[in-house]
Amino acid sequence: MQKPKLIIGSIVVVAVATAWYLFRPELIFVNKTVNETLPVSTTSASMAKDAQATVLATGRFHSVSHETSGVATIHQLSDGKRLVRFTTFETSNGPDVRIYLVAAKDATDNETVTRAGFIDLGAMKANRGDQNYEVPTNIDLSQYQSVTIWCRRFGVNFASAPLTPPQQI
Repeated sequence: MQKPKLIIGSIVVVAVATAWYLFRPELIFVNKTVNETLPVSTTSASMAKDAQATVLATGRFHSVSHETSGVATIHQLSDGKRLVRFTTFETSNGPDVRIYLVAAKDATDNETVTRAGFIDLGAMKANRGDQNYEVPTNIDLSQYQSVTIWCRRFGVNFASAPLTPPQQI
């Protein structure tokens, strides 16, 4: 009689551990904040120019599956690097949350992201604060018109920011 209880107990322990790993419920209560600045070059001649980094596109986040706010801006620095920068950003935390550039004007659902195609810029650094994500130099930004916060583990679009060029004055 002891053996079936041991087997059932082992199955329960494995099931609980697996569920904890998949869902990471503690992240619901954990907020991480970063406050990165827009990078500047180390040479004094280019420092002033970087402070005025060229804005290529900008957009405000709207919630899809999770409440999210803030602004996404694509900057080009004087050394040619391009960054997606989040300012006044706030969203939910979760497991394996990624930043995607999406080849669609807006991603209002999960299917748009997967169907349109995307570029993975890396793991979300924090669910709050100002942060930067480098865009690979070989990416044609005219093909990617929105930024999405994506939970890779569950295939869920947290939020999207449709990008538009800056206003010409």
